[in-house]
Amino acid sequence: MQIADRFVLINHQLLQMKNILITASTKGMGRATAIAFANEGANLAVCSRNSNELEAFKQELLNINPAIKVVTQVVDGSNKEQLLDFARNAEKELGFIDIIVNNLGMFDPVSILDETDEAFEKQLNTNLMPAYHLYKFFGKKMMEKKSGHIFTICSVAALDPIASAGTYSVTKVALLGLTKVMKLEMQPYNVKVTAVIPGSTLTNSWAGTTISPDKFVLPEDVASAIVNTGKMSVGANVDEIIIRPVGGQI
Repeated sequence: MQIADRFVLINHQLLQMKNILITASTKGMGRATAIAFANEGANLAVCSRNSNELEAFKQELLNINPAIKVVTQVVDGSNKEQLLDFARNAEKELGFIDIIVNNLGMFDPVSILDETDEAFEKQLNTNLMPAYHLYKFFGKKMMEKKSGHIFTICSVAALDPIASAGTYSVTKVALLGLTKVMKLEMQPYNVKVTAVIPGSTLTNSWAGTTISPDKFVLPEDVASAIVNTGKMSVGANVDEIIIRPVGGQI
């Protein structure tokens, strides 16, 4: 077998039988990423607040690849105890979690001075704290095994804050900062950490828009970037993936 052919074969097999945990998994980027990993033969732990959507999605994933295991749990990811219970169950059912995709997030287009007093805490608990809690839960296990990959779904608002979505921008800046610290803490142990920074992406946040899908980044684009980054050689880490609409932000 030629070296190039061998590399392609190994690359194709890298994700087979890996165990992937994805938060907020039944819609948007989380859904697209779970489907992409299922097509690669990876086992999945997925969660959502909607039990009917979650069960239907589990069947969809198993139809895509009957050979994989799919663990589901109804979870409000902004609730620390529910989130950690999901993490424990995923580990119990699948074993070592190889890849974490921190996808949970919310977008509230309002300026800080016009938002309710509870808005900051709500977005903080949704956009930032779940990634922090999962890192605390899985981080030392990945260090001990010297293996693993953590992805955080940030936003271009972390690079260019949006005045009309002030608290959202603050939480995404913080999430990017957390990701950078995780990378520094993990790199001596060969654990990879990647910040995924998408621009205007056609998720439910844009429900009802009349703008052409061609003007957006698609969830499948983000999923493809994550999966292909996860298939890179052991010695390579992608620090940040920035994906913007070709015509600029919407």
